[in-house]
Amino acid sequence: MNDKELNDLIALGEGFTAEFKRNMPSDLGRELCAFANATGGFILLGVTDNSEICGINDHNRIKSEIQNVARAIEPAIFIEIESVGDVIVIEVPPQRGKPFAFAGRFYLRDGATSQQLTRNEIREFFHKEGVIHFDKTPCHDFDLSKDLTPDVWSLFAKRAKIPSEMSPLDALRNLHLYSDAEGMTYAGAWLLSKDIQKFTISAHATCALLMGVTKTKILDVKDFNSDVFSLIDEIMTYLASKLNTEFIIKGTAAREERLELPSDALREAVVNAIVHRDYRSTANVQVYIFSDRVEIINPGGLPGGMTASDLGKKSIPRNPLLFSMFYRMDAVEHIGSGYRRINAMCAEYGVAAPKYEIDANWVTVIFYRRTTDASQPQSQPQSQPQSQPQSELQKKVLAIIASGEIGRKEISDRLGQKEVSGSLKKTLKYLIISGAIEYTLPDKPNSRLQKYRLKK
Repeated sequence: MNDKELNDLIALGEGFTAEFKRNMPSDLGRELCAFANATGGFILLGVTDNSEICGINDHNRIKSEIQNVARAIEPAIFIEIESVGDVIVIEVPPQRGKPFAFAGRFYLRDGATSQQLTRNEIREFFHKEGVIHFDKTPCHDFDLSKDLTPDVWSLFAKRAKIPSEMSPLDALRNLHLYSDAEGMTYAGAWLLSKDIQKFTISAHATCALLMGVTKTKILDVKDFNSDVFSLIDEIMTYLASKLNTEFIIKGTAAREERLELPSDALREAVVNAIVHRDYRSTANVQVYIFSDRVEIINPGGLPGGMTASDLGKKSIPRNPLLFSMFYRMDAVEHIGSGYRRINAMCAEYGVAAPKYEIDANWVTVIFYRRTTDASQPQSQPQSQPQSQPQSELQKKVLAIIASGEIGRKEISDRLGQKEVSGSLKKTLKYLIISGAIEYTLPDKPNSRLQKYRLKK
């Protein structure tokens, strides 16, 4: 950091990422801990609260003391210390391994101050950072003698591939759903429930059919509160009953039913909503069917350590125990490719790629329907190609691009072509327009460095 950068930092004043101290503070451990538990920041020694540089002496001794304090934090944090003129600049970069404690207490940056966390705040912080997972905590309301009935166990054992000779308690112990000391976990209770709201009041799902494009007029609404796995089938049955179905005649007697939206993509989004939602929230999973779109909404935002750009690239389960059971039941995959596969399935089906709206509290997946009512706004761009059966070439190209970013010539080579064919060019253009794939250099579509990838 040079003098100009220091002055610019001081000019911004104290705040969430900056703290000024005239001298070496006695509570430096508290301040370092608070910045480490937040997003990092700077502590300037030799600067007054009024943003005036007063300087500080004996830099070498103080720097040594600062390092000792940083090492006393549990776990030890990484910091950078430098002298800029008469000021000592302590930078706390964003840290991994949260949460951090100093002298047995947890601190967090709150505005321009560092605050000690209360018991409830610590618990909330641990949940947010993925240190404590709600699905692994004991569900004391689950009564083995009343809730683990033969019919409930029979259904679960079939789904979870439990050997018939294994006793229920042995199986549940081995799956980490139950322990003799603490009883059933919440994940176990959700999977073995007849009424999931008995154990978590907001764990049910609500589906609604609405008139038009707003929530003003509700035509039909249904709540589902069975076990967490059955919720998937119940929501999918509701969607299939309310969405349009095309009947395609094949031969003299056979016919194929084709839902207006790909059921596999809808199911993937429903599974994601149920397995990744925040079960501590008072809100529930919601599915809305409008005249122009379908919205699948789950509470909780993205898990800690994950951003919107990570979708389709990695998986950080908010409910790892429940996720592992869904994986065992063949409902999810571990590779974090759910959103990429949704986009690919929509492209193969000939419909627009869904839109993803994400904030701190909600994740919404929006599938666009085709509207035939001229009074309704069109849900797809005018350039969106009409639905058509996916060609073999399109399927092969999507499979190649799904493996990672790749250029047109490389795709051609993988297809065994001697040169880039006209049909490949048309296919790539179609997949771009349909929203299945995207350019890696969108501002330079004709660049020789251009590559393609599945749309995020």
